Amino acid sequence: MIIDMKRTAITLLLIAVAASAEAQSMYDALRYSENNYEGTARTMAMGNAFTALGGDLGSVNINPAGSAVARYSQVTITPGVAISVSTAGGTSPDYFSKSYRAPMGRFNLPNIGFSVNFDTNMSYGIKNWSMGFTVNRTNTYQDDMFTKGLNSTTSFAGAMATFAAGINVNDLILASDGSYDPYYDSGIPYDVILAFESGIISDIYNDRGTADVSDDWTTGLDYAGVTENYYEKDPSAGTGEIDIEKIGLNGNTINQIYSRRITGYKYDYVFNWAANISDVVYIGANLGITSLSYNQEYYIKENSGGDASDYSLFQTQFNSLRYNNLYSATGVGVYGKFGILVTPGNGLRLGAAIQTPTATTIRERWSANASVTTYSDSYGNGDAETPESSYQYELRSPFRFNVGAAYTFGSFAVVSADYEMANYRGMYIHESNTNDNSNFDAVNSSIKELMGVSHMFRAGVEIKPFSSLAVRAGYGLTTSPEKLYNESGSLEYSHQLARKPLTAMTHRFAAGLGYSSSGSFFADLAVQATRYADEYIYPYDYYLLNGNDVVIDYSKNTPEILNRRWLVNILLTVGFRF
Repeated sequence: MIIDMKRTAITLLLIAVAASAEAQSMYDALRYSENNYEGTARTMAMGNAFTALGGDLGSVNINPAGSAVARYSQVTITPGVAISVSTAGGTSPDYFSKSYRAPMGRFNLPNIGFSVNFDTNMSYGIKNWSMGFTVNRTNTYQDDMFTKGLNSTTSFAGAMATFAAGINVNDLILASDGSYDPYYDSGIPYDVILAFESGIISDIYNDRGTADVSDDWTTGLDYAGVTENYYEKDPSAGTGEIDIEKIGLNGNTINQIYSRRITGYKYDYVFNWAANISDVVYIGANLGITSLSYNQEYYIKENSGGDASDYSLFQTQFNSLRYNNLYSATGVGVYGKFGILVTPGNGLRLGAAIQTPTATTIRERWSANASVTTYSDSYGNGDAETPESSYQYELRSPFRFNVGAAYTFGSFAVVSADYEMANYRGMYIHESNTNDNSNFDAVNSSIKELMGVSHMFRAGVEIKPFSSLAVRAGYGLTTSPEKLYNESGSLEYSHQLARKPLTAMTHRFAAGLGYSSSGSFFADLAVQATRYADEYIYPYDYYLLNGNDVVIDYSKNTPEILNRRWLVNILLTVGFRF
């Protein structure tokens, strides 16, 4: 039974964990497959609605054919600053009742590149062609959130104790010798090992905190958190087993803190070729190389004292605990993109592009550490950390398809609209350097079942009251591909999930100005504000051992954190035409 229980627990962990780094999941695949185009100040100010416009180095990622629209060579550089603002707090006054706003600013470089135009001096056919190289940012990973509050119902330590239920304490002791890879070798979820080794949880049949309970009775299948109280119901029963009643917080209150910081980026390095056919049809192709870096750290902290219960009310004389998880990922991928742009006349412009799946090699690294302090001589203090682990796998991102239409009002104004679609059911994770992909069968099944199509709508307008001045505005809407509600409306998964309803949407608002000199110099300024869909974070869940299965105990009122996030990009493009 214990072996089956372990296997089930590990399967649950692999399926359920999203915002933490315990295993590769469909959320990792989604994170590294999404494109949230940035680029130059001009393209961002117009909502990146450039499928049918072109002529700007920020649009090369969107439609490769657009670079041939410009009959000149150009070079641009776009420095900027990204400011994220998160407001997080519990959805119930029973936990994380204090909402906190956490801003974070970072400098970045959304665009740098050049294109060289070659004029064939032909009156029809290929009148000019261009080749160039651009580096455009396609995603910014940035968030800094913090919240805290009191909890008198559940605790992280108590949740970890339920997750360990059924695992023999001798197996935990052997797994804690420091020579294992905590994610793959021991057969026991690493966070359970770390919790046991640090003292966040303890086998309730040993004598720590309960001096009259003898180790002679040890069965080692039940655990209590350092925040929980328990007692021996009938020590004189003489049944050969000790009957333990675990009573949890027992009316005590603890202070809880949850914090998470995310940083990183995704860039596309693009080699572009495009041609102008008779000033009517423009075609182009990209060879794109994707580079990404993602870093996440979160911690959970619980303590007594202050507004919470005094340490003396806890059986272990609990003072504080901290659980810290660090995760990072880097990746390099390659894809192709092909586009066409048509100008049938009368100011109308039409465009379309298709991008092949991106084949990306992802390398992940992670580690975790935990510590406990008490005022009890018998329970004591403890700390532990896992070895740094790493893993490499291959990710196939889905096809992308976009179409657009634009209309120009002479040299005075232009309006543009785009639609882009990506079916994230096409994502696929597989092992590196082997044909055996059984480790990812569950993840790939989850992708097929719970991922769908994401729709992106982009619109922009540019007005030029003077030949040297342009005023711009743009808007973008992206729908979530995640299907996280079943037919009855209940949530499918839990444990560190960032859950969203099917209607979750991301909104982008932008505006900017442009200046073009009578010579070769031009400059553009843009501000873009992105409002992400509400994010619901579940720091922990309680579990029940139901026969051989580990199931979530929904009767426990575990914390739910609502995180509302904005990302503001401010950027300046400086360029030269020649």
